[in-house]
Amino acid sequence: MSLHEVVLCASGESESGNGAHGAGCITLHDIVTGSPLASFKQSSPGVHCTAAVETRGALGGLLLAAQPDKPILNVYSFQKDQLHLRVILPEKLSCVALDHQGTYCAGGTHAGRIYLWEIASGILFNSVEAHYRRINVLRFTRDGVSLISASEDSGVSVWSISRLLDIDTQHEAPTPICTFTDHTLPVTDVICGSLSSTRILTASMDNSCKLWDLTTRMLLTTFLFPHPITVLALDPSERVFFAASKDGSIHQVNLFRRRKDKLGHRLVGGMEAVGGAGAGDAERIEKEEEAEKERLISVGQPVTSLAISLTSSTLIVGTSTGQVNLYDIASHQLLRTFIQPQQSGLAITHVGSMLKPADLIGHIRLNDSPAAGGDKDSAPPIRPITAFQRVRDMKVHANHEVTMMLPIQYSNGDDKNHFGIPPVPTPESIAADHRYFVQPPMSSTSSAAGTNGSANISASAPALQSRVAELEAEVAQLRSQLGEAKGINDAMWDAVVNKVMSQPQVQPPPAAGPPSEAAREDEEMANVSGGALRTGAEGEAEEAGGLQGGGDEDQGRKARKKSKKVTIVTRS
Repeated sequence: MSLHEVVLCASGESESGNGAHGAGCITLHDIVTGSPLASFKQSSPGVHCTAAVETRGALGGLLLAAQPDKPILNVYSFQKDQLHLRVILPEKLSCVALDHQGTYCAGGTHAGRIYLWEIASGILFNSVEAHYRRINVLRFTRDGVSLISASEDSGVSVWSISRLLDIDTQHEAPTPICTFTDHTLPVTDVICGSLSSTRILTASMDNSCKLWDLTTRMLLTTFLFPHPITVLALDPSERVFFAASKDGSIHQVNLFRRRKDKLGHRLVGGMEAVGGAGAGDAERIEKEEEAEKERLISVGQPVTSLAISLTSSTLIVGTSTGQVNLYDIASHQLLRTFIQPQQSGLAITHVGSMLKPADLIGHIRLNDSPAAGGDKDSAPPIRPITAFQRVRDMKVHANHEVTMMLPIQYSNGDDKNHFGIPPVPTPESIAADHRYFVQPPMSSTSSAAGTNGSANISASAPALQSRVAELEAEVAQLRSQLGEAKGINDAMWDAVVNKVMSQPQVQPPPAAGPPSEAAREDEEMANVSGGALRTGAEGEAEEAGGLQGGGDEDQGRKARKKSKKVTIVTRS
């Protein structure tokens, strides 16, 4: 199925009181020709009272429209032009919003209360007294983490979805994450950026638009206009935004500009972001300036809604007289205008751009005619939705069951079904993808032998098995060698330890020092006894020599003199 862009329009009674009355409707138009593709009647939603969920994930899309004069929410499916479900609300809603996944629905009231429901189960998760006056607009962030509310009390509040859903805090009054109070008059519109920084653009009746950073919760820049701003449209890449007023003027504000020197001359190359200096920074937009005239689109009628096409090349404008104008963003040239004759005089309260639903009534292309064995009733199922609770029930909240529609599985082997939805992966396809990524690079010879991927995989299977066997044998050999080396190392270690332990230990010599008194006495006694022993021995030797009769007289005399020398040591 080829992708085709369509324009979603909702019409209702104008809030400005132009005197037009009648039943509005929601229509889908071809963005190229402007011809109507489908119409959903019995609804006259007001401004910010229309929300849509596109067809995705093998589930059909939904349209929600809150009625301005009664507490009723009309639900439509793209597969039929009749009303799919009528939901009775606790009170009349002034605005409605859906998250991008189609899981939660938020509604704001004229009294400043916010309701949060789950679409699949209809459970009312929370009811918050958020503002003092009417809530004009509700927006979910792109990731669905936060809900932003803007009111006529000039306040903008940011709410955490997880806190609103927490059952443990249901008996406590929820508090917002942060509140922006720099506006002085009612806030008319809020736009959330699509990038990860999550910047918020707010418009107010005080002739200003403010750019906020949700991450740092700080004001980045203030843009001042000559008239009150009622509607905003932000480029998905956050390069430019459009601000419209009730006098029919649409201002194009670029968020980036060329750098200038101190004298105001443009520098060659280089871009810089506009503003960013905080609360004291203000960019004034004046009609009289020549540059502003080039970026001004004059519609000639009060503008009630704005949107940018999916390609970011076309600006879609809805007016209070029921016209839908398409302008080229680059040249500001009016491309085409379309309007339903029976809706003349009703205001266009909502415009948006989306892909043509695959299950749109009267335009379902199954690409499987009866001749090919197709089934005309094989449209994707409608997204589950039930009647919303009007009173909180804690028991149901604690034990609720969520209805989920599993995606359709096709076993015909085609890459895509007739809705352009890829089939559910099978174990065989997952295994094939795994083999593709984990197989080793093939040699030049094997790659030259065949270029077909499946043929190469089947041909290399025996080689892979043999290679695996070789690697396993090598691992076993290395393990055995490692065991032998470990045994040798242990034996050497044991031998060295035993040898060291068997050797006698040598006592170290005592440290040298002065001898004690007892040691000196022992040494003196040893010297005395030693001298006496030596004298006795010499006398015996002399007597032995005399008996032999062979000694000289002088030598005998000397020996007798020596024997008489006795050293006597006395204690001092």
